[in-house]
Amino acid sequence: MPVFSKNKTPRRYNRKRVRNSIIALIAVIILFGIVLIWQTYQIYQTDLPSFTQLHNIEPNLKTKVFDRNGDLLKEFYSENRALTPFSDMPEPLIEMLMATEDREFYDHWGINVRRAAIVAVNNLLKMEIEAGASTITQQLSRMLFLNRRQTLERKIKEALTAIKLERTYSKNEILEMYLNQYYFSRGAYGIAAASHLFFDKQPSELDLNDCAIIIGLLKGPNINSPLNNPDKALQARNRVLHSYLTYGAIDRPTYDSLRSQPLEISPPKEEAGTAPFFTEWVRQHILETYGEDVLYSGGLKVYTTLDAGLQAEAEAALEKQLAKIQERIENTYSLNNTAYTETVPDTVDEFGDPIRQYKQIQGAQVAIDNSNGDIVSLIGGRNWETTKYNRAVQGTGRPPGSAFKPFIYTAAVDNGFRTTEIIDDNPIVLDIPGAKQWRPHNYDSKFLGPITLRDGIRLSRNLVAIRLMLRINPEEPIFYARRMGITTPLEPVPSLALGVSDVRPVELVSAYSTFPNQGIHIPYRFIYKIVDRYGRVLEDNTAIRKEEVLSAQTAYIMVDLMKSVVESGTGRGARWRGFTRPAGGKTGTSQSFCDNWFVGYTPQITSGVWIGFDDRTSIGRGQDGATNGVPVWTQFMLAAHDTLPIREFEEPEGLVHLDVCLESGELATDRCVNVRNEIFTVDNQPTNTCHIHPSKGLYVPHTRADDLVPEDTTDERTHF
Repeated sequence: MPVFSKNKTPRRYNRKRVRNSIIALIAVIILFGIVLIWQTYQIYQTDLPSFTQLHNIEPNLKTKVFDRNGDLLKEFYSENRALTPFSDMPEPLIEMLMATEDREFYDHWGINVRRAAIVAVNNLLKMEIEAGASTITQQLSRMLFLNRRQTLERKIKEALTAIKLERTYSKNEILEMYLNQYYFSRGAYGIAAASHLFFDKQPSELDLNDCAIIIGLLKGPNINSPLNNPDKALQARNRVLHSYLTYGAIDRPTYDSLRSQPLEISPPKEEAGTAPFFTEWVRQHILETYGEDVLYSGGLKVYTTLDAGLQAEAEAALEKQLAKIQERIENTYSLNNTAYTETVPDTVDEFGDPIRQYKQIQGAQVAIDNSNGDIVSLIGGRNWETTKYNRAVQGTGRPPGSAFKPFIYTAAVDNGFRTTEIIDDNPIVLDIPGAKQWRPHNYDSKFLGPITLRDGIRLSRNLVAIRLMLRINPEEPIFYARRMGITTPLEPVPSLALGVSDVRPVELVSAYSTFPNQGIHIPYRFIYKIVDRYGRVLEDNTAIRKEEVLSAQTAYIMVDLMKSVVESGTGRGARWRGFTRPAGGKTGTSQSFCDNWFVGYTPQITSGVWIGFDDRTSIGRGQDGATNGVPVWTQFMLAAHDTLPIREFEEPEGLVHLDVCLESGELATDRCVNVRNEIFTVDNQPTNTCHIHPSKGLYVPHTRADDLVPEDTTDERTHF
């Protein structure tokens, strides 16, 4: 029977146990490696972005809105980003990026294995994470496709995605994407937005100090922002400069000089924005047509019809008149007057008593290029900051008052009425079914008796317009208004002659442009073209749409009638204020002086102005379109025509000019007293001589009676 040593048995047992433990450990390591490799394979196959995704990286780009001259009006974005090509990025910026983040960028294939091993050992020895080993490519993969969670799975995905990126893009393309993707604080994504935010420069204009400040933001965009923490931004800049020194890109004297310089930034001045009501109209159109993602991230270029210079002139003209009206109201009525003031909460103390303040007078303005329908200026309200409602285009509009009368006169002229037609300007009583009798009156509560069609529109006589509309049928003006572009509801009632139905300023101005366009209606447009980030045209409105809605003869006769308004009628204030070009137009004042209008045109431009309170409070007795609308129109049109050639309205064929007696409307004889040279169509010209003043001799212009009457005794009914 063998004898065993007590000392040998435990030794053999221990060796066996150690061997088994080593085998188990190796098995665990192998198993862990297999699991890790399998998990990595699964991640690579299923959870990483595909090569198609990598080939089609599309950063969110802002939409830019331009005026007709290419000047930037507005930008819409979820991320303030504009792409900068690698060739436009200054070399020091690229070098500082690599010096700070990845010095061996051009030598690795997405992962810097040596650096990763060194950092891992150092972190393990110190039992804390002091530094990271992510390359620029890994950081880009995280920005594009991953998150910032510190997990093993995310690190594996980051590394594998970096490898895929390196297989898909060149090194310079990766640097370009990195600097165009990075968030630099305050909504600035990418180097272009950062350059503008901090220095109001293009990336190519950045100097060494600028580049160092921007690269310093990479370690903490908000903490190291010079707008938030200048001291920390200065420290971050100096760290970047030191890295740049050790990278070998600058020498010690240059470093010392740069480091000693103070932190200097020059952010752009805050601006209220150009034509906010107009650009909001553009934004709403894009949102409704193409959706939110395309609007805020699609990198669209929107080319509009607006002229920023003319817009500034319109805003100045309107604000000048509105301020004048506001001052008059506040000097006339006390804060206790409930008609012109309103109660608002105390903005200082929520527990305080409500306070009263004056209501703000509002206004709208639209100007259109007659040749193509382009809206060259548009104002939707007095102050964009306090109200976003666009009074020029939204809602059903406001009552145009007498500014609706041209549609009545157009219907009459187009249906055979002559400008010399005699209409009675005397009281009228109308029975309205289900209501009291209607007794309309003129603006001045006076009556001029029988007057011509021309005098009716020139002096804006309400009773003439009502009688004329009743003679042609109330449906007729609505028919012509519709053809000329008015889409708001219009009721065929006698009061329509006084402009009681609401119209939108943009439609009224567009409709008036038909007159100088010889009866051709060109629908207004506010966008020429919309182009996406790839240069594909999404919307093209460059083709001008035209429709003949009036005969050229009718349109010209209306121009001739409305020229009388500007020369010697309710719009003559434009002449007093120095506007001497050929022009026609019409004033408008709604009931109780709530709305003031003037819409007028030259051969080149049609412009309209509306002024009133939002709640339809009266502007005040005597406050009419001539008083408040004409000054705004005149100031704008003087500026708008400053560089335009002087043009006459083009008279079409088929018209004749004849001297007629204003009492009979027939060809004037040498015995007629009130004579005017009038315009007629060839087919509708008078052929009989005046039966009131019969004579074999015809009227001779040099013996015109009104030339012989002293100016101070001339009746306004016959003075022009």
